[in-house]
Amino acid sequence: MRNRRYAIVIIISILIAIVSTPPTSGQGGNSIVQLDSGAIEGSVTGEVLSFKGIPYAAPPVNELRWQAPQPVAPWEGVRPAIEYGDDCIQLPLPGDAAASGGTMSEDCLVLNVWRPAAIGLEEPLPVLVWIHGGGFVNGSAAAEIYDGSAFAQQGLVVVSFNYRLGRLGFFAHPALTAAEEGLLGNYGLLDQLAALQWVQRNISALGGNPDQVTMMGESAGGISVMHHLTSPASQGLFHQAIVLSGGGRTFLGSLRNLREGTPELPSAEVSGIEFARSVGITTDGTEALEALQALPAEQVNGDLNMLALLTKPPTYAGGPIFDGELITAMPGEILRQGEAANVPILIGTTSADLPVTFPPLENPFSFFGAAAERAIVTYNPDGTLPPGAVITTIAADITMHEPARFVARQMRTAGNPAWLYRFGYVAESLRSEVLGAEHASELPYLFDTLDARYGEAVTESDRAMAQLFHTYFANFAKSGDPNGEGLPPWTQTDSAQPDLMMFTLEARAVMAMDPWNDRLDLVEQVANDQTLHPPLTSQTSNAMNDLGGTSWQLVQFQSGDGTVLIPDDPTKYTITFTAAGQINMQIDCNRGRGTWISEEPHQLVFGPLATTRALCPPGSLFDRIVQDWEYVRSYTLQDGHLFLSLMADGGTYEFAPIDDLQSTMPR
Repeated sequence: MRNRRYAIVIIISILIAIVSTPPTSGQGGNSIVQLDSGAIEGSVTGEVLSFKGIPYAAPPVNELRWQAPQPVAPWEGVRPAIEYGDDCIQLPLPGDAAASGGTMSEDCLVLNVWRPAAIGLEEPLPVLVWIHGGGFVNGSAAAEIYDGSAFAQQGLVVVSFNYRLGRLGFFAHPALTAAEEGLLGNYGLLDQLAALQWVQRNISALGGNPDQVTMMGESAGGISVMHHLTSPASQGLFHQAIVLSGGGRTFLGSLRNLREGTPELPSAEVSGIEFARSVGITTDGTEALEALQALPAEQVNGDLNMLALLTKPPTYAGGPIFDGELITAMPGEILRQGEAANVPILIGTTSADLPVTFPPLENPFSFFGAAAERAIVTYNPDGTLPPGAVITTIAADITMHEPARFVARQMRTAGNPAWLYRFGYVAESLRSEVLGAEHASELPYLFDTLDARYGEAVTESDRAMAQLFHTYFANFAKSGDPNGEGLPPWTQTDSAQPDLMMFTLEARAVMAMDPWNDRLDLVEQVANDQTLHPPLTSQTSNAMNDLGGTSWQLVQFQSGDGTVLIPDDPTKYTITFTAAGQINMQIDCNRGRGTWISEEPHQLVFGPLATTRALCPPGSLFDRIVQDWEYVRSYTLQDGHLFLSLMADGGTYEFAPIDDLQSTMPR
């Protein structure tokens, strides 16, 4: 009955579109256009006409929660489209630039469009569709750094959209399976598919060319682009692809199967059952489904945020799910089989990109098997890098850098144009704090929205990089080739001559031999011979045995740039881990309390640190430690010492057991 009702809605909307006379054509600067669901009115700012908060699917609420997106009910009259719609339910971390800070609700399946205010009827413009990142648990198309105005001024029609996140976007439960109401599990990806289909139906009315669509995404958005690039369901909905820090071989995580699990990785349905139990739902069938659909959306999301990607709560499927229909294999497998879309691609990473998949932490070079000795010479030739820095470097190569090169080469082998880059520019205002271009740091340069990210701290060098980086990507969206007049030539990727375009700290674009090729060749050998290596996710955490009930004193901090800081008195810098997941710290003249958790091998996440705030003497490390603490991402034990490593090669804190230090101190 429900399907019949939606079919009637579709027929009515089509009839309205056919028989209605649009108030204006939407061309030549008019701000009212007719879509298949009704008329909308946008607003003009400068040379750009924008339409915001356009529904592309029905609100996924009540009985539509955990269903594929359904058609929008048509409206009468002209709908204002001058404000962003609500963000999808999420729990962003403080200061997250990818979150808009706006209202959140379950009624969030909306999109936004930017285009030049004055365009002619004779030639539709190329279309650029943006998929935001956020680990599939947060993010918003309304974030200021994603404003599409600069791309519109380059002669593009830009589309961005929200999609369901967390448990509302990726969820399975036997009650949903029993209901037999369509594809299961990957509701966030189905939303993306619906948005791409909306573009095909409606973008002509907004001045865009539905036969010239570039799909672009970063992080989880880049993973999403890789999925659509390799999914039969998405073919024909786009014609070019841009992947920023989206891996390429995998979904950057261990995907749960919909129903069949393993002891190491239970099924998505099991995670759904665990969530239901956590909120007091122990029934099954229709009763369980109705109870789950009646939960407040905020309760369904719970405390899911970016930290959940590290702690991996058993009540969350973790993102995309192997369902056997929408997702049948990892992107890398489909690329190797030559079954990906035949489209031009532009793909790359940042220089200090995100490490997600780690080598064995006790002996990271064992990951390389018989090539371990060669890996030692390649990654740590003079033996000066601390263990944490070595591990995160290898992990970033496994996670991001080598997969991007792999995708570019596979696409070229299939006969498609492919360009590879690495973004290494750091905002001048951050160079005293940041050693490399961290994950997602390229986005304000991509959209040329530096003021939204850095405000008055923006420099002329920053703007020069934004203009350069942004123009290459706009050119690619317009023509399938990033090159253009006045730009340094960017040649296509070539495995016989392994080079790439490097966006450098000097605000330049330099085509050069990749200095990391030897590293990436080693990672590629392992990736191409996976049968000789156990899955990287098969380890279990032993952090409680390693850390619970232990106390440590600081030996030194070694920054990623080689700077070493040594405390004047190690007894003033101590940390105690309790078996109950708490920490007690002495940080020079202050004390601190917090929490710790580790649910993956050697991963370590600290909760907010509460400290006293006495003014310590000059030379104190208090401010440095408090600033760094939230960025600790892993630990390792070597020769009885504890090493805590910061994300993105930020540095390593080395601690020794308190008893060891006390026994060597003068009396």
